[in-house]
Amino acid sequence: QVQLVESGGDWVQPGGSLRLSCEVSGTIFSINAMDWHRQAPGKERELVAGITSGGNTNYADSVKGRFTISRDDAKNTVYLQMNSLKPEDTAVYYCHTDRIHALDGIIFDSWGEGTHVTVSS
Repeated sequence: QVQLVESGGDWVQPGGSLRLSCEVSGTIFSINAMDWHRQAPGKERELVAGITSGGNTNYADSVKGRFTISRDDAKNTVYLQMNSLKPEDTAVYYCHTDRIHALDGIIFDSWGEGTHVTVSS
């Protein structure tokens, strides 16, 4: 069974750094675009960063220059390096992919369960 499992969320002081990981488990042949979203308390979920299968990236304006998304297809994993963290980055961070080609078949629109990031002093 294909699952997206996030890790790396933690409490950190403003100005600190965290690295989130999201591994797609199962027998995977290929993964299309992968992205990170976040949802802060009382707010809607928003796209933070995305990366295509070819390595092209895009970022929300609020994180440009501070966050870096990358992927390791050999490990079926996407990463989010977060630097210069601010209290407004506090949220649950979710991993998402629009298409996975797996032994189970083609799986569309998959989400992880989220990992908590808290930025406070």
